[in-house]
Amino acid sequence: DMLQAMNTGHDGSLTTGHANDPRDFLARLETMVMMAGTELPERAIREQISAALDFVIQLSRFADGSRKLTYITEILGMKGDTIASQDIFRFKQTGMSEDGRIVGKILPTGIVPKFYVDLKQKGLPVNMSIFRET
Repeated sequence: DMLQAMNTGHDGSLTTGHANDPRDFLARLETMVMMAGTELPERAIREQISAALDFVIQLSRFADGSRKLTYITEILGMKGDTIASQDIFRFKQTGMSEDGRIVGKILPTGIVPKFYVDLKQKGLPVNMSIFRET
């Protein structure tokens, strides 16, 4: 039902799910659709998922109990029978604080998301530097 609602042409949906990383979330979502008893072929389910989602934003809980943004992943559509995606930002652990907390930051992968390119082509001001690897 959620995927059908997200694919009705109305922009602006948000949902949550539990998985280890964005690729795992996509596989888990596919499994949930199959478990719902729909008689759709796997490819059709993947096409619905790839059409419904633009991004997967991953928050992870670390061994120290903290939760951190670990991935911003863009969904690109289908490539063959697979949902294509690309990580735009990833968390990098840089160490531990004196009190045992995980230290790190979310860093760009160097990939510019496709919607940003579209904005630039439409003449809208965009700051491409936020996507440069540091």
